Amino acid sequence: MNRSITLFHAPHSRSGAVRILLEELGAPYTLETVNLKTNETHTPRYLAINPMGKVPALRVAQGQDEVQVTEQAAIMIYLADLFPQAGLAPAVDELQRGAWLRWMAFYGSCFEPAVVDRAMKREPVPSSTCPYGDYDTMLSTLTRQLRAGPWLLGERFSAADILWGYALAWTSAFQLVPALPEIVDYVARFNARPCAQRVIDMDAGLAAAQAA
Repeated sequence: MNRSITLFHAPHSRSGAVRILLEELGAPYTLETVNLKTNETHTPRYLAINPMGKVPALRVAQGQDEVQVTEQAAIMIYLADLFPQAGLAPAVDELQRGAWLRWMAFYGSCFEPAVVDRAMKREPVPSSTCPYGDYDTMLSTLTRQLRAGPWLLGERFSAADILWGYALAWTSAFQLVPALPEIVDYVARFNARPCAQRVIDMDAGLAAAQAA
């Protein structure tokens, strides 16, 4: 049965990583763009798709049935598993599956909250009650893994590297993380991939069109 995939996407947002993943997977998809500057994600129509008013969001339809998936990491896990032939997610019975899931979860549960707290200059809470412990421990945990490289699973490139490559590109550009050699090199490897470069170029054009 035919399956249709629609990505709700805004340029220069977290949905860019999902768009790169779809390109890496070679998956057929329809792009439905929303304009963050005009608050399109808070219209009644979009809030019916994602009540959080955020991108990305994914709609997958098959026959009369459809599912809507939100949350960046959840969408990326779902898609990588949906197209196993691309090899961007270890199978459930592979040992690397555990490490892969760890890094898919670490981004949203530890990295981004720590980066936002640091950027907002919030007073640190006791590490025992903080979901990421403390910023320095979070960052050293990540950079230790990057130094082992070249990818998060060693020689194997996966959807986790799309999540992290895209995230570290924008957080380092805004100086939310330090320009450590392992971060700079990892981002450069990621940005050199044809699919990443293609989406970056397409999103630049899309952002310009929305601004006009």
